[in-house]
Amino acid sequence: MSGKLGKVNLNNYKPLREVIFSTLREAIIMGELKPGERLMEVQLAEKMGVSRTPVREAIRKLELEGLVVMMPRRGAHVARLTDKDIMDVLEVRASLDGLATALATERIKEDEVKELKHIQAQLENYVEKGNLQGIIKKDIEFHDVIYKASKNEKLVQIANNLREQVYRFRVIYLKDFGSNEEVIREHNEICSAIFNKNPEQAREAAQNHIRSQETTIVSAVKKSKMS
Repeated sequence: MSGKLGKVNLNNYKPLREVIFSTLREAIIMGELKPGERLMEVQLAEKMGVSRTPVREAIRKLELEGLVVMMPRRGAHVARLTDKDIMDVLEVRASLDGLATALATERIKEDEVKELKHIQAQLENYVEKGNLQGIIKKDIEFHDVIYKASKNEKLVQIANNLREQVYRFRVIYLKDFGSNEEVIREHNEICSAIFNKNPEQAREAAQNHIRSQETTIVSAVKKSKMS
């Protein structure tokens, strides 16, 4: 089991079960707990300085999210990522992002335009500094503004249902991508199409942005399986 996971902050204002769930979820998404790794309640509870009950509850919830699988006679394991999992999720994400971005070109407000420009500038700054956590945070915010600008609540809701799986892929992509300058370039293409009020160009730019991730993610997942 990975060694970085440590004791949780018991003074956190959130209920303990939520803190444990969020901590384990983050450890899986960030790759601290590896795909296929066994989740042993006793060891996790000891590492986090809590009883087994909230750990067990968290593992069950993670199973519902698809981040954990229960194997007969082998217990809980971090869900592995298959090539098909990646392609299925990114195929849906490309369509959703394309639609959201096309709608945003027609519905975005001036304050959202300013917000998008500000986030992109911050992202570029984090790329220069090599700050992975900052890059991931700003990448999420960038796409969230576009979904908000689409003014379609059902579309946002559907995208949110894929959020955890997409986030896991995003981390793999941004960690293993050779140059985040490509991400900046693709974001700038999306922004340009939105600001120029060209919905078809915006749709294409958003979908190409997602498709370009597929090869990198599949390659990174294969590498992690061999290590």
